[in-house]
Amino acid sequence: MKALIEAAVVELCSNTTTLSHGKVVIADLGCSSGPNAVALVSIALEATHSHFLQLRQPPPEVCVLLNDLPYNDFNAVVKSLVAVRQIGEPVVVTGVVPGSFYERLFPSGSVHLFCSSNSLHWLSKAPEDLRMKQIPAYDMDENVRRERLPVVAGAYARQFKKDFTLFLQLRAKELVPEGRMVVSLPGRRSDEPVTETSLIWGTAAQILGAMASEVNTSFTF
Repeated sequence: MKALIEAAVVELCSNTTTLSHGKVVIADLGCSSGPNAVALVSIALEATHSHFLQLRQPPPEVCVLLNDLPYNDFNAVVKSLVAVRQIGEPVVVTGVVPGSFYERLFPSGSVHLFCSSNSLHWLSKAPEDLRMKQIPAYDMDENVRRERLPVVAGAYARQFKKDFTLFLQLRAKELVPEGRMVVSLPGRRSDEPVTETSLIWGTAAQILGAMASEVNTSFTF
């Protein structure tokens, strides 16, 4: 995502209307914890600094906000943010925003750049129709699993469409006019055949399912 984020920063910084107040707000949605928590915003900060250094102009003040679910380890995130604040220029104000990105997180028209990496495949909830029918996402019985695959895949596809549409609507309200958003998530076209790479997830699911069965058996005894 480095090149995409750098390009988005250049576009933002080249728009005098967007930066009319000399301030930039950057938010990472689904930051997780540990060193990677500040990876995307660090790229954006360095790109901002480099852009204005080339122009020989003072950089804008930058506010960096990191978001994830409330049970994320924000203690580790805050420690990572300390290093970001020591960059010096541009002036950096940092903070954390606990909450789901399937709800409003920021004031209207306040964020210049959203980043999100490998987070949006997490849905807001399991599909309601599968929960009502008590159909698991992955059945250990291979025959049953294959029989239910179209139903399960369709339900999760509809839930993803609903969640992703909501995500875009919420971010559209929070972005400044002509703001930017750079996101990445794993996936494939629905009309493309399943590849060997995608089959890895099925194998992993089988292993995890077997482990879970062993744990349940041990607790039973």
